[in-house]
Amino acid sequence: MITAQDISFAVGSNTILDRVSTTIAAGEILAICGPNGAGKSTLLRMMSGESKPDSGNVLIDGKNIQDWNPKDLAKIRSVLHQESYLTFPFRVQDVVRLGRYPYNSMDSDDKIIADCLQKVAMHDFADRKYTTLSGGEKQRVHMARVLAQLEEDDSREKILMLDEPTSALDLPHQESTLRIAAQYAKERTHCVVIVLHDLNLAAAWADRILFMKKGKACCEGSPKEVLTPDVIQSIYGLHTHILSHPDTERPLVVIDRGRT
Repeated sequence: MITAQDISFAVGSNTILDRVSTTIAAGEILAICGPNGAGKSTLLRMMSGESKPDSGNVLIDGKNIQDWNPKDLAKIRSVLHQESYLTFPFRVQDVVRLGRYPYNSMDSDDKIIADCLQKVAMHDFADRKYTTLSGGEKQRVHMARVLAQLEEDDSREKILMLDEPTSALDLPHQESTLRIAAQYAKERTHCVVIVLHDLNLAAAWADRILFMKKGKACCEGSPKEVLTPDVIQSIYGLHTHILSHPDTERPLVVIDRGRT
């Protein structure tokens, strides 16, 4: 559904992305992982159409993202950014309502907003001022907003892009956020792209992991294929043990603290 073809981007003489390519199919979850400064968030911005690469193309359903009408694109692709700079004292429900901007005012908007707040366990906060919330609560409100953006009564496959959606969340809400993303992929056959630092969360929820380092795509594959001691050592310079989760048999990454 979405393809990045040889994406390159630089700021002055500093190369941020160096010919990165990947494809994500409908119903699939891709986790983009790697050290700080690897180019993960920049790649997400290129794939969302927010920024334009210096070279290479991003295709959605075979059509260059630069050729999409912005309103049409907004109806099929929503993005949760790593940080939000919203400082106005909007009510929580009005922040979520911002996700409905691609659509004409609809009678169903109120129900969609309430349903999306319910999904992220923020329904009871609907009338609270956004500026009074904790960091984790704000992150959940913005998750509801990007979900509301994709709620349209059609059967079209869509794209959900999340940049470190669990960074401010406690354990239960990390699980619930990624479970929601998985439901959108598996039950609605949406395409989900998530930037994650936590390799165990990536292992638990992603179909494939794309490892990046210094602007390059180093390796890509299923969690079992790429979460190996050799790969992790080459990416992060850390020695690890790879165990098997007792419930899912997916990989568990454990730092080898007996080695430096």
